[in-house]
Amino acid sequence: MYDVAYRAGVSHMTVSRVINGHSSIREATRSRVLQAIEEMQYTPSSIARALATRRTRRIGVVIDETVQNGPNNTLRALEKAARGFGYAVSAFSIGDDSDSQMDSGVRELVAQGVDALCIIAPRASSLDTLRRRSPALPTIVIKAEADSDWHTVGMDQRAGARLAVEHLIAGGHRSIAHLAGPQDWYDARERDQGWQEAQDEAGLTRGLRIAGDWTSDFGYDVAKTTDWGDTTAIFAANDQIALGAIHGLQERGIDVPSQISIVGFDDLSDARHFLPPLTTVRQDFEALGKLALQQIIDAIEGDIDPTHDTIEPVLTVRNSTRSRRGK
Repeated sequence: MYDVAYRAGVSHMTVSRVINGHSSIREATRSRVLQAIEEMQYTPSSIARALATRRTRRIGVVIDETVQNGPNNTLRALEKAARGFGYAVSAFSIGDDSDSQMDSGVRELVAQGVDALCIIAPRASSLDTLRRRSPALPTIVIKAEADSDWHTVGMDQRAGARLAVEHLIAGGHRSIAHLAGPQDWYDARERDQGWQEAQDEAGLTRGLRIAGDWTSDFGYDVAKTTDWGDTTAIFAANDQIALGAIHGLQERGIDVPSQISIVGFDDLSDARHFLPPLTTVRQDFEALGKLALQQIIDAIEGDIDPTHDTIEPVLTVRNSTRSRRGK
């Protein structure tokens, strides 16, 4: 760092401020320091910086079910945003035994000296464990509802579900079923609530509701075995459930969308290639990652009072839904 400072004609403290992104540095000075860093191929020592600042610039992430689309995309978006701010991410994935693994994950990440914790896609049970442990670190939870114990940020899951159901109602559907996700998941609960609210406000009798897991197998099995009665539309809690449901219905000779319309949630990268292409609710994970990272940094810098922010999802209309007006 001293060699870079000598070449750029500045103090070593100015070099440090440039590396750490301080806004008080004049642009000409910043450019001169960055040029010197590039010419000398200087790489700051994270160990030395941690010793000097007592911060590792590392965020510990506990993530529930990395195999699921939402949690996985949220983690990737957070890692991308963290790199842009000069932070690194250490992730610990927990599975079915979420209670004990949440405790183990927090202990392992704290032992690594992370500056803050981030919990992605939590279940109610895993947050209960975290609440009892109460780690002495800034903590942010990725979920749609505010929480008095932690900073929270999330996609407005309930609003997304309402978009889906309101689209179906606007198309003349009056009996709308819901294939719900696992009810220990906060996201599944919020989507379920949005489905209920949209029907209640439209004065409709709530349609058939079946809860299961997040998989396409669940959607397929339900679609194959359920008596759909007067159901004309299905809101699936995610795109994988919707994919399985389309498969199951088609095998029974029930056409999508002429007989039953289907809306999913997530907008998987392959959703536009489903047969038929899937109408679904899109979540902007990149925006979510940036917002979460900013909250984390604010918390590290001393923003103690819990804050809450949400991002609005967007409905993407494709060919798996059809209007019933005029029928």
